[in-house]
Amino acid sequence: MRNETGGVKPKKGGLKMKVTVCEFRNDPDGLTADWNGLVKHVAAQGSDWVVLPEMPFYPWIAKTDRVDPDKWNASVAAHDEWMARLPELSAPVVLGSRPVTENGRRYNEGFVWTAESGYRPVHRKHYLPDEPGFWEASWYEQGPKDFSVAQVDGVKVGFLICTELWFNIHAREYMHQQVELIACPRVSPQRSTDKWIAGGRTVSTVAGAFCLSSNLRGPNIESIAFGGSGWIIEPEEADVLGVTSADHPFLTKKIHLEDARKAKASYPRYVKG
Repeated sequence: MRNETGGVKPKKGGLKMKVTVCEFRNDPDGLTADWNGLVKHVAAQGSDWVVLPEMPFYPWIAKTDRVDPDKWNASVAAHDEWMARLPELSAPVVLGSRPVTENGRRYNEGFVWTAESGYRPVHRKHYLPDEPGFWEASWYEQGPKDFSVAQVDGVKVGFLICTELWFNIHAREYMHQQVELIACPRVSPQRSTDKWIAGGRTVSTVAGAFCLSSNLRGPNIESIAFGGSGWIIEPEEADVLGVTSADHPFLTKKIHLEDARKAKASYPRYVKG
């Protein structure tokens, strides 16, 4: 239910909203086509929130350990341009991550964008892999070990960007902070899609929160392809409500945030450490 400022507002019995996840191809032409498709999908579905993949608006730069400052700057500039296009989605809230440079240091920054207030940084990726196809620690620095809650239109949101999903201590911390939704923008390989979905289900189980993830799709380096498979997972039994695919790259579901609030009182969330 949208309010006068374009957001969603609580209703008696809990907050109801439509959420959208997606997968984007990892090349400029594919990105443009997928973006146009997402714009149409969000408008048709009347989505309230959209989750984008990890750093989606420039070909994945961490595929090589040869760090090129010019490519980094090009990625930052491309994301700057695409941030200005977020209103095209016609959704009150958009979540994602993007490259930023601050005081000469490079970071992968999780953000919240709202139609009412614009761009707001909320988290910088802390856990960074460094291996073939994913040389992230070579390209940018760890953000602070800060997994604070973002308040967005009355909803408590947590961020676990890709690899951070595997550090469940933070999912547990989010549970104690009464988070209702965890956003997991990611760039993960096709070969381990089942493992990543299992990880998303574990996050929902531990946190008692909805887990929403979007991913890139397509080639990275010769032996690695990104796996797509954005998901929406509910909090009580960690059931997967849906997964995107190449044929169906956008997924929207209506969720009831009261389900996340109730889940906090059930197993294993109530067990005290």
